[in-house]
Amino acid sequence: MGDFNPWVGPLLILFFVLLGIGSRGYESLKGLTYSLMILAAVTMAMFYPAFFQEYKGYKFSNLITPLIQVIMFGMGTSMSIRDFAGVVKTPQAVLIGVGAQFLIMPVLGLTLAWLSGLPPEIAAGLVLIGSSPSGLASNVMTYLAKANLALSITLTAVTTMLAPLMTPFLMKMLAGEFIEIDLVKMMWDIFKMIIIPIGAGLIFNKIFRGKSGWLDKAMPLVSMIGIGLIIVVITAAGRDALLDIGLLLIGLVLIHNFSGYAIGYWFARLFRMSEKDCRTVAIEVGMQNAGLASGIAKEMGKIATVGLAAAVFGPVMNISGSILASYWHKKEPKER
Repeated sequence: MGDFNPWVGPLLILFFVLLGIGSRGYESLKGLTYSLMILAAVTMAMFYPAFFQEYKGYKFSNLITPLIQVIMFGMGTSMSIRDFAGVVKTPQAVLIGVGAQFLIMPVLGLTLAWLSGLPPEIAAGLVLIGSSPSGLASNVMTYLAKANLALSITLTAVTTMLAPLMTPFLMKMLAGEFIEIDLVKMMWDIFKMIIIPIGAGLIFNKIFRGKSGWLDKAMPLVSMIGIGLIIVVITAAGRDALLDIGLLLIGLVLIHNFSGYAIGYWFARLFRMSEKDCRTVAIEVGMQNAGLASGIAKEMGKIATVGLAAAVFGPVMNISGSILASYWHKKEPKER
């Protein structure tokens, strides 16, 4: 990579790996282990991109959509109709959370894209990550933050199922000035990445409930590995662009992510939601489904440009989410 000493890459990789292993020994840092391992993998992709781009003519980017489908199938196997019961039990909280999800982050993404001065396709990636639903990581962080896990699961389920409609609509409306958006194609791409595999997972769960404990244990690990592979492949594909605008993009992603937490929290406060629910909305808004955004970028044929923001957002949100969850974990929520 550039004119760096040949030992810089291996030493940086080893540093992140050892840091990740070391974090396992501290309860307060355990949540960072996965993100640190992702950073080690991303470092490998930056220094040795050729290993993560193709093998004997087969492009590894072709694996992104199937990996997303496997992850979404896993999400479906862990869900049931009960996960949507919150819509009936607490409709106001769900409506506020869903509204915040599809209002705050897309508008923030568009604002940052306008101000960034980035090439149009890379700028459009900021809108894409903002227009994506929340991901499974938000449920874990909500649990650690002593927030409302039931509401978090409901919001993740509802926003994910709405994504085939909302994400293309938001992209067409907000990112149309940066990049051409084929609304119908994007709706179908997201439908096949979300609805079909989640539906298959729900059916699997209904038929084999209580008979596939091994799957319940395996799918979270498969999901984590899948998301890691997606981030690495996108990093390798967009490595040259990242070298040019990496620091700027990281800065913009940090602003996007942190603003999502802050505005999401105070948006919920505005509607006089409980402290637990405010924490939940903050995490749901701030933590997006970077894997899905990457899959959409791949289906658009623009993984090395539109997909870059998602590649950066994934590790950033996991680290920031772990820190925020750890902070809130130490502070008992005070109900008014």
